[in-house]
Amino acid sequence: MSGKKSSATGKRTRSRKRSAAGDRPKTRGKSRRIKVDALARVEGEGAMYVRIHGGKVKDVKLKIYEPPRFFEAFLRDRRFTEAPDITARICGICPIAYQMSACHAMEMACGVKIQGPLRDLRRLIYCAEWIESHVLHLYMLHLPDFLGYESAVHMAKDYPDEVNRALRMKKLGNEILEVVVGRATHPVNVRVGGFHRVPTRRELQPLLENLKTGIDDALETVHLTGSLEFPDYERDYEFVSVRHDDEYPFNEGRVKSNKDVDIDVTEFLDYFIEEQVAHSTSLHSRIDGERVYLVGPMARYNLNRDKLTPRSREAAKEAGLGPVCNNPFKSIIVRAVEILYSYEEAIRIIENYERPDRSAVDVVPALGPGVGHGCTEAPRGSLYHRYKIDDDGLILDARIVPPTSQNQAVIESDLYHFVERNLSLPDDKLQWRCEQAIRNYDPCISCSTHFLTLNIERS
Repeated sequence: MSGKKSSATGKRTRSRKRSAAGDRPKTRGKSRRIKVDALARVEGEGAMYVRIHGGKVKDVKLKIYEPPRFFEAFLRDRRFTEAPDITARICGICPIAYQMSACHAMEMACGVKIQGPLRDLRRLIYCAEWIESHVLHLYMLHLPDFLGYESAVHMAKDYPDEVNRALRMKKLGNEILEVVVGRATHPVNVRVGGFHRVPTRRELQPLLENLKTGIDDALETVHLTGSLEFPDYERDYEFVSVRHDDEYPFNEGRVKSNKDVDIDVTEFLDYFIEEQVAHSTSLHSRIDGERVYLVGPMARYNLNRDKLTPRSREAAKEAGLGPVCNNPFKSIIVRAVEILYSYEEAIRIIENYERPDRSAVDVVPALGPGVGHGCTEAPRGSLYHRYKIDDDGLILDARIVPPTSQNQAVIESDLYHFVERNLSLPDDKLQWRCEQAIRNYDPCISCSTHFLTLNIERS
């Protein structure tokens, strides 16, 4: 790492001014409150509240107050072919994930399965989304926590090489999306059945050269994250992700956990139950309505490590990751490993790419109502879609379960246990660590606020 550091690990005293009350914890028996009205360095609007009394944690809330956007209602009575373009607007950071889950669900409802080069192109744009999303989170939103800065802007003066590396990497992810799907934000070239247009080998060649040249950036990113210091904090999580027999998961596979879940995507809603809580406009999801679980990079790594490339597995080992990672603060290393894997997978796909004769296969509604399910791996975790369509292709019902709504309960659980173990910290340091614990999950709050139960009483 470049830049000025106060120790060999790159730790630096942050400039946040401490209040007198924050220099030491309150005395035992009195109440302490850790409250952040607007979380920084997360996507969307949320707050954190922790109440401690008598040396015990009494209440923990991740408050999501961003207004719901009712995308599931918007989809009703629209053509099934419109779902990818509509759901892409849910998130400007991970639109590919929404498009892919929608496409897979609609294709299932119509009895179609995409194979060959079109399937490979879907994996390529997923690589691009993981690169640009993971890089944004890792360098700009999460790394400042570990190096002791308020933001990446404050960090840039002392770590210009790291910030410039991040900008290069994110630009490359965006360029792949621009070539294959038209633009990096809310792509326009994805459709049910494939693409409106597929790229030529010549168009992909500059991307291949940049990926091969830039893979050193990905390796340096893994090495950087492995050099950080992490809180001594581990838990026995239930990890959930898609698992595929032959590849690290993007688009297809069964939904599995490290405990007793092993289901087809069509069974998702039988196991994962959403409920509304008073302090959030986003639903909480639990297995069987009871067990909290974790989705995202750490879940994927723990359930699919054997599907990484040899170089990615070796880099993970050198960075300090074992076969299992139970420390959520080390999720930053896992994201770096997934960036490296995405570079390698993108190189493999482009090197072997042969342009298909057709940019899409025909997809038509089956006779009678159809139901389709899709679960793909967004950067932040498993993203589930389910649609019911009629024989004219109109959407009768839609259900979307985003990663952040699935992680809300486990984030609150992390906060509870982390605070319990660190009550001796002064309030300002405890608040800093709690915010960092939330950012471990890279929550996309806007994604999660897609639905809200509304009861209207008239008299």
